[in-house]
Amino acid sequence: MDLELTGKVAVVTGASKGIGLAVVRALISEGARVVAGARNVASLQQLPGVVAMEVDLSEPSGPARLVARAVEEFGRVDILVNNVGAVKLRLAGFLATSDEDFQWSMQINFFAALRATRAAIEQMLKQGGGAIVNVASVNAFFQPDSGTIDYGAAKAALTNLTKALSQEFGAKGIRINDVSPGPVATDLWLGEGGVADTVAKLTGSDRETARNNVLASIGGVPTGRLSTPEEVASLVTMLASPRLANVTGSNYVIDGGLIKTL
Repeated sequence: MDLELTGKVAVVTGASKGIGLAVVRALISEGARVVAGARNVASLQQLPGVVAMEVDLSEPSGPARLVARAVEEFGRVDILVNNVGAVKLRLAGFLATSDEDFQWSMQINFFAALRATRAAIEQMLKQGGGAIVNVASVNAFFQPDSGTIDYGAAKAALTNLTKALSQEFGAKGIRINDVSPGPVATDLWLGEGGVADTVAKLTGSDRETARNNVLASIGGVPTGRLSTPEEVASLVTMLASPRLANVTGSNYVIDGGLIKTL
């Protein structure tokens, strides 16, 4: 199926690894031109069709500067993928999670997307439309717990923002949707300092055992594995496509069946 993305201009945040890098590659494969932002862009330098920009997206001016780069290079922004995000496990509970902890999580998981969205919508209104896809998380609504309380709150804010903006800008040709992954095979879960590594160190086990124990504790994944970044990227790319021109304000879950409720 042709997703009709040839020649489209896409901006991707948090683009240097994991889901972000997979999204960049998926968009390129569909013929889009991509402006990719991250603090370290070494992994992006050799990709054809990509303009890589080193930028700290947690810094207030960073997201708008990334969008402006796309306009400078190509004169428009057709797609924005708000992927940048991070989580720190708060294993000591809510009372040990400070205002500063919440502020950190809101900056990287909510405000970065908010600021990029504001800049992109200003441009999309001038050109008559566009598509925005936010990478949220099942943590926004699935078994919220103190271990990810600040992350879940930030992602919940993001999904709420998506719904509100879809109502305001739908009639102006701007579509805004969410993708909410469950556990994904990225550094967030499997890398040094990630979920499995952190739990392994606390429990005296290895990463694989820790990962399996964490998944079991939240109800298990029926498919028996983590989602891949490429699978999430495929969903993001579909939502960016004009093929789904009447889909907006929706949240698509990709979690291997983790969520058991309707």
